[in-house]
Amino acid sequence: MSHFSSEDEALLQSMLRQLLQSVKEKITGAPSVECSEEILLHLEETDENFHNYEFVKYLRQYISSNLGSVIEEETEKCTSAQNQGEGTGYDTLVQHVTKKTRESKEYREMMHSLKNVMMVVVESLINKFEEDHMRSKEMQRKVKTEQHSSYHTDNCSDSDSSFNQSYTFMNQEQLQLLVERLDPAQPKEVRQEAMQTLCSAPPSDILNCESWSNLRKHLAAALLDPDPNFSDKVLKFYARTFSSCPLNMTRELYTSLAKYLELYFLSEDNYVPAISIGVDMSHPDIIRLLKKIRLLNEYQREVPSFWIRQPEKYMEEIMESTLSLLSVKCEPSHTVSLKSLDPVYFLALVDLKAVWFKKWMHSYYSRTVVLKLLEKKYKSLIAASIEQCICYLEACESVVHGTCWCHSFSKSHISNKQKHFYTGKELQYIRVVHSLSLLGRLLIYKQGRKLFPVQLKNRKDLMSVTDLVIMFIRIICCSPNCPKALTVHTGNYSPSSLITDGLRILCDRKECATECLYTNTVIEALLQPIHYLLNEKEMHLNCQEMTLIHIADILARIAAVDDGLSLLLYGGEKPSAADNRSQGGAHTIVQFTKKLLDEDISVLSGSEMLPVLKGAFIFVCRQMYSTCEGLQVLLPYRLHESIVEAWKKTSILSERIPTPIAGTDCISSVNPESQSFAVLEETLLDDLLNFAATPKGLLLLQSTGTITECVTFMFSRFTKNLQVSGCEKFGYGVIVSQVAVTASGAIALQNSGFIKALVTELWGILECGRDDVRITNPRSTPVDPIDRSCQKFFLALINLLSFPAVYELIGQQLIPNKPEYSLREVPTGIIDIIDRLIIVDTDAKIHSLFNYEQSHVFGLRLLNVLCCDLDILLLLESQYKISEVLLDAQKENVITIFDNSPEFIIDGLSVERNHILVRINVLGGPKERILPSRILNKGDDPYPWPMFSSYPCPMCYLAGFPEKPDVRQDEDVSKLLSALKNTHKQIGWTENTQRQFCDIMERKPHVVSGMNLAELIELFVLHLSETPSDCYFIDREYKADANVTTKSLTSVQQLGIKMTISYGKRLNLLRDNAENDLCQVLMHCEKFLKQQQTPVKSSLRSLQGRYVSYDWFASSVFLIMMGNKEKTLSFLQQFSRLLVSAFIWIPRLHSSIHLPVDTGASGIHPVYFCSAHYIEMLLKAELPLVFSAFHMSGFAPSQICQQWLMQCFWNYMDWSEICHYIAICIFLGPDYQIYMCISVFKHLQQEILQHTQNQDLQVFLKEEALHEFRVSDYFRYMESLASTYRPVFLRDMKNIRVQST
Repeated sequence: MSHFSSEDEALLQSMLRQLLQSVKEKITGAPSVECSEEILLHLEETDENFHNYEFVKYLRQYISSNLGSVIEEETEKCTSAQNQGEGTGYDTLVQHVTKKTRESKEYREMMHSLKNVMMVVVESLINKFEEDHMRSKEMQRKVKTEQHSSYHTDNCSDSDSSFNQSYTFMNQEQLQLLVERLDPAQPKEVRQEAMQTLCSAPPSDILNCESWSNLRKHLAAALLDPDPNFSDKVLKFYARTFSSCPLNMTRELYTSLAKYLELYFLSEDNYVPAISIGVDMSHPDIIRLLKKIRLLNEYQREVPSFWIRQPEKYMEEIMESTLSLLSVKCEPSHTVSLKSLDPVYFLALVDLKAVWFKKWMHSYYSRTVVLKLLEKKYKSLIAASIEQCICYLEACESVVHGTCWCHSFSKSHISNKQKHFYTGKELQYIRVVHSLSLLGRLLIYKQGRKLFPVQLKNRKDLMSVTDLVIMFIRIICCSPNCPKALTVHTGNYSPSSLITDGLRILCDRKECATECLYTNTVIEALLQPIHYLLNEKEMHLNCQEMTLIHIADILARIAAVDDGLSLLLYGGEKPSAADNRSQGGAHTIVQFTKKLLDEDISVLSGSEMLPVLKGAFIFVCRQMYSTCEGLQVLLPYRLHESIVEAWKKTSILSERIPTPIAGTDCISSVNPESQSFAVLEETLLDDLLNFAATPKGLLLLQSTGTITECVTFMFSRFTKNLQVSGCEKFGYGVIVSQVAVTASGAIALQNSGFIKALVTELWGILECGRDDVRITNPRSTPVDPIDRSCQKFFLALINLLSFPAVYELIGQQLIPNKPEYSLREVPTGIIDIIDRLIIVDTDAKIHSLFNYEQSHVFGLRLLNVLCCDLDILLLLESQYKISEVLLDAQKENVITIFDNSPEFIIDGLSVERNHILVRINVLGGPKERILPSRILNKGDDPYPWPMFSSYPCPMCYLAGFPEKPDVRQDEDVSKLLSALKNTHKQIGWTENTQRQFCDIMERKPHVVSGMNLAELIELFVLHLSETPSDCYFIDREYKADANVTTKSLTSVQQLGIKMTISYGKRLNLLRDNAENDLCQVLMHCEKFLKQQQTPVKSSLRSLQGRYVSYDWFASSVFLIMMGNKEKTLSFLQQFSRLLVSAFIWIPRLHSSIHLPVDTGASGIHPVYFCSAHYIEMLLKAELPLVFSAFHMSGFAPSQICQQWLMQCFWNYMDWSEICHYIAICIFLGPDYQIYMCISVFKHLQQEILQHTQNQDLQVFLKEEALHEFRVSDYFRYMESLASTYRPVFLRDMKNIRVQST
């Protein structure tokens, strides 16, 4: 820049001026000079065009030419140093080069030269700015002199912003003169000039002038002026005032405009066309009228956004003037015989869907005033809207063939061209749409519904809310649908679609739905077209398919809510438990759906929309059969079979769709029919999948043989994060949990890839982290044992790993135990999780983990939950010797201190292992064992619990047990025993005995224990087994072999026996030689039950021979009988004849000949598909909050109930409560196990809700014992449940031998 010429200076000036012009708004808007400097300093960050400015380009080039060589030299130096291992990264390189460059001589010279040049350029710019400023001042002075005696006028349009207009400020005298010049008596030129001046004056000054009242009259008169230019200027003044003035000013102008329009319609002198003539949109009078209506409507839409800041009376004035205008009726006069159009017609032309009314009704503040005015003064508006809809309905219903006026609007709007003429029929159609929008908005709000019933003209009966809804439904059935062209371009104005949208809103609001929809009359109206089609009666529907789809949509939303579902299932009142008949609309819906699936409705055969129609009605049924109570009602129709058959047919058709070829238009190559079949195929699979939402539904799904396809479909949607359905909010969690309860479901989950994806993603979170995230800071060290990032996967694994699932996935399989694990070797299954995270017993496994402690703690926590299921515990112990692994790990955690005494190192892993070792070694309820904490305490002794590395377990974990029970013979028990021993039993003996037992359980439950309990159940079962009517199973005679060998006991049985004997001895119930007796009992039971078993054709591991788990019920009876082998065997043989044995003695029905073939082959026990099904049903009815908690947690109640019942509540309740559970089921019936589980949930309700909030409900229910729960405390509650539900439950329990699928 040593040769800096004048041309260079001019060029720099222009560049700098361009930059300053671009940032002018930012700088002038800054509150201070400092802020302006800050804006300029950070311009590169805030201005996206920064690098496009010429001045910036010039600076970049200038810096490059002066410093380029310096930067390159420093960069080469740093790069060579980096190659030698001295560098530390890209960021450091940039910082180093920048520092060296700024310290260089070239940089200092450049900055000095640049500063001098820019000072010259800036000084020249400042001088030029001062000259321009002085010149501008002089020009303004001249203009002011020229305009001193005249007003400034402007010619901008009414759509211009007031900020772009000039105002002339006037005093009161000038305003008074202006008002006088606007008087209609003045010449036209004078009025036009005055109007021009008025438009340039500030609206606030005009509205506040003393002559405003006269001016308002003159403006209203000016609106009637035949000169369109003059009236347009008046409208421009109105529009400017509405947009720039506050409500307290504009309300007067609005009310004056509304009043003017009201008088306009009432006057016979003004042009208002008759309905029969129609409206010519090109007529000058119509154009001017619509401009005024549109301006009024635009203000109506905008005013709700700011009227809350003004007094209520202002809002009321606006509303009243509006409603008064809309109430105007243009009746025929003696001079004109035809009825003219009312104001509502014109308002509907500019606001077809009554958006103004929607906005007015949105907030409570304005809604209250609107509804109060409608009720007191303007109820005729509602009546007129209803009458318009009735006329439309009658016109539609009167047409059996051909068309009527109700069709003309849609037919004439197929093109997207602007219309210039509306016929009378089209105007009536528009008015109907407007009326439907208004009435639909009224029904949404409680106060709006209170306006009904409404008295209609020429009709005796009042129109109630129910009548209005039924009228809407009738319109849906007979109204034509809008053509696709109109729908695409301008929105759907079909009355049927508008009504359906409105009814959807009502369905989504509980109070609205209860008052408007949940009545038998409304349901019957919805089902009427279906009745006609089922009965093959002729019924005219303008578009049968669309009408039925609308009806299905409404029915599905009704069925999605409990009250609506009950109405559909039972017709309003739930039948008594003894009465199995149901009179609800569900029967009609499912019959129609089956006919649709079978394509047995001639009217709809061949319809292109039939696949959509099928999906719509199956979805209605799905809302019902995905609930326990709905499935019970729909069960006789065997809908699952119809869906499967339809799916098979559809899948064959969809296979004909050609495979897309690269480079071709795949969309055009597939016809719409084939696409609809592909969509229907997925829809049917989804509908089948939702049978798995309930235990009994899962059995039905299993019987169809499509569970693998359904689970695979679920997984595909799950990976795409797709919503389950429009009515479901909580995803597939419950269904996955439900499916995983069964062995076949677990296999389907594995085959679909679900388990692999879950394990792989878990491993990525635990060990790898996300590859696509650049780590700028190290990840925080997890504080919780299960980090929040892993909690979701932890719960998912718990949901997945029930005993049937675990046995199918890992049963009879060894863990890999490889000598070496690659760091890139990712687990893919449950067996890998056990190998890599739980049994971490080799250096190779430890070294393969990046986060050893965190990952191993995760595995131990998972193991702790799994071991709460005693069957899983026995499986893991028998296959992998899990306790030995844990004890060995504890040994390695021991150090020897100075006095040679060993001490355990207390860390997260040793604490977790100690807790698990106590849990798996010590059986017992909440008062029978003490589990060590997994949380360290503060203070000198952070972990007071003793650790151990070999058995036996320290005594401090064993709670105090009573001496050998010695319950003295109670008087009531003696009476009951004498009654049981009485050989002469009269009619009603069983009921009397049960009554006595209930009395004892309520008043003194402690006596029902020990020998008393053994003798009671022994005698009662003996009596029932000798009564043919009480025997459910007929068994073969079995003679116990005294020489039975116990060598064939499985390792699981042997471990179970050891646990039982240990527990029994701690309870002081068994002798020293009891182990051999229990072995013989179990072997005799297995041989005895094998007589009633049949080979099952199944690939499931659990059905390949003997019962794979342990017999907890037989062990419980053995303890009740104080280890008496003979009594136990005799009791079990007699007990096996009773129905109750099928539900509390789980091995009783393993591969049983008493079950239907497909039920036996499914591997699903009646405890699940019957008891657990009714537990869920009862839970929803009796404890809805608990049911919702399970649903939100994605955990099925049936899973934890099956676990409790399979192990007879061992480890969850104390022994005395387990005895009471067994006693009440034997004495009172198998349904009491259902009431028992409901009582447990009732006891845990508050804790369940709390743990749902903490997102660890599954962990709580599986790990925690039932503290403070006593069967006797809930005995009355169970009796009350039995009095209501027993007939239904027992009837279904007795039907397990029937082919229920």
